[in-house]
Amino acid sequence: MSTILRYLEFLSLGTWVGSILFLSIVVAPGAFALFSRDQAGALVGLALGRLHILGLICGVVYLVARVAGARTLTALAGMAAVAVILMLVLTLVSQYWVSPKLADMRAEMKSQFGSVDSTPQDNPLRAAFGRLHGVSTVLELVILLLGLGALFLTVHMPSPEALRPW
Repeated sequence: MSTILRYLEFLSLGTWVGSILFLSIVVAPGAFALFSRDQAGALVGLALGRLHILGLICGVVYLVARVAGARTLTALAGMAAVAVILMLVLTLVSQYWVSPKLADMRAEMKSQFGSVDSTPQDNPLRAAFGRLHGVSTVLELVILLLGLGALFLTVHMPSPEALRPW
C-alpha cells in the first residue's frame, strides 16, 4: 500500500508541475504566435482555469496520500506538504479572485473598445488589467517554484510510513 501512496504523491505533484510548465512553455507562446492577442488571451485563460482545477485535485491527492501513508496529520507539517498547501491557497486566489476580475475587465474592454488590444494604453481599465495580469503571472510563477521545491523535497524525504509514530 505504501508504494501506491508514494506513487500518488509523485504522480499528483509531477502532473501539476508538468502542467504548469506545459502551459507556460508550449500553450501560451503557441497561442500568442498563432492567434490575435485577444483570442490567445481567451485560450490561455480557459486553459489556466482548467489547470487550476487540475492543480486543486492534484494538491488534495498529494496531501491525502501523504497523510494516509504516515497515518498521522503531522505529515502536513513537513516542508513539502506546507509548500503544497501554499500552492493550493495561491491557486484558489488565482482561480476565484484574480481570474474572474481579469475576465470582467476583458469583457468591459471588449464592450467599450472592441478588444483589449484596441483599448488605449492610457485607459485606466487597461492599466488596471495590466497590473492584475502581472499579479496573475507572479502567482503562477510562485506556484511553479513551490511545486518544484515540493517535488524536490518529496524525492528526498523519507516515505510516509517512516513518519508513523508507531
